[in-house]
Amino acid sequence: MSKSTQINLIPMRQTKKLIAIGFIALMMSSCATVFGGRVNAYQKTKPGPGEQQREVRVVALIADIILFAPGLIVDFATGAIYKPQK
Repeated sequence: MSKSTQINLIPMRQTKKLIAIGFIALMMSSCATVFGGRVNAYQKTKPGPGEQQREVRVVALIADIILFAPGLIVDFATGAIYKPQK
C-alpha cells in the first residue's frame, strides 16, 4: 500500500468505530425513552382502582422486543412506553 492509501484508511476506521459505538448505544437504550419525547405526569402515574389502564405505544414495545428486550424495563419504569393523554 502506498502512503496516501494508508492515510485515507485511518479516518475510515475511526468512522466505523464511531458508527459501531452509536449503534450499540442505540441498542442499549430503550426506544420509547429515547424517541418518545417528554414523559408527563399522566404517563408516570399508575391508574387507581377502577380507573382505565394506560395505553401502550405498540411501535415502541415491538422495537424494544426486537432490538433489545431489557429496554422494556427502562421504558416501563420511566412510563415512556405509555401513550400521553390526549
